[in-house]
Amino acid sequence: MKIVVLEAGVMTPGGLSLDPYNQFGEVTLYHTTKQEQVIERIGNADAILLNKLIIDKTVMDACPNLKYIGLFATGYNTIDVKYAAKKGITVCNAGSYSTTAVAQHTFALILNHFNQISNYIGAVRAGAWEKSELTTLYDFPTDELYGKTIGIIGYGNIGKRVARLARAFDMKVLVHTRTPKEDGVATFVSLEELLNSSDVISLHLPLTEESRLIMNKETFSKCKKGAYFVNTARGGLVDEPALKCAVEDGILSGAALDAITVEPMRNCVLQGVENIVITPHAAWAPMSTRIKLLNITIDCIKGFLNGNPINVVSKI
Repeated sequence: MKIVVLEAGVMTPGGLSLDPYNQFGEVTLYHTTKQEQVIERIGNADAILLNKLIIDKTVMDACPNLKYIGLFATGYNTIDVKYAAKKGITVCNAGSYSTTAVAQHTFALILNHFNQISNYIGAVRAGAWEKSELTTLYDFPTDELYGKTIGIIGYGNIGKRVARLARAFDMKVLVHTRTPKEDGVATFVSLEELLNSSDVISLHLPLTEESRLIMNKETFSKCKKGAYFVNTARGGLVDEPALKCAVEDGILSGAALDAITVEPMRNCVLQGVENIVITPHAAWAPMSTRIKLLNITIDCIKGFLNGNPINVVSKI
């Protein structure tokens, strides 16, 4: 096969080698690719690997040899999977490679808020503790997670892992999902009840036309006053100006995001807003996680070549 890796740069930091792809044929690596370069770089390739670039009808029609699209991701909202299926193009995502990493990052953001980790580190570095008359600093109020309620919107692999972590902190777990299935961990409720009752609200659902901007002015207005909002899923789930207002108006005590609408960040209305923490879509990126991701993509290609593809999302 002729394989083109359009966004190798998301995989290779830390020295992770993509040489294992060479077993499948001729491989061309591009560190990064602009959207307008996609068609030219795919050319007559049989297979492509990518992260977030848009592969739509125009791209697929312009690349007639394309038979396989592999994703360095679980989400596939940037791929027209229905048209791919019509064209006979197999699209495979990377399944649940990032479940533990994203759940861990979610709780890192939650703990950072409730324990004020970043603020206290900054205060100590600035010399505030050295000037304190007490043996400690109480400049930033902290709180326990014990007894708090976390509301999880979306209950796939990551949502389930977050729920189990929450139970380890003796939190009550509420879940809103289209397909509730009792598991002894969560209590399934309507979206409105979740918003009204949760001290922490965490998004863990895919970006679809139905879920786009699920968190907006109306839904934020229904949140429990002082709730903390976390999004480690997709930026398009959130109306960012509405989130900014919800934090500034005191509806929410703050927010933490690992995904925003436009990535990398460009003139984001949330940049610099007090009590909003943003990390650069890095929850999925530990080396150990990327090694798992690499191995999953290799297995997907092997399955495709053997006539038994796995993780196929391009179904008519």
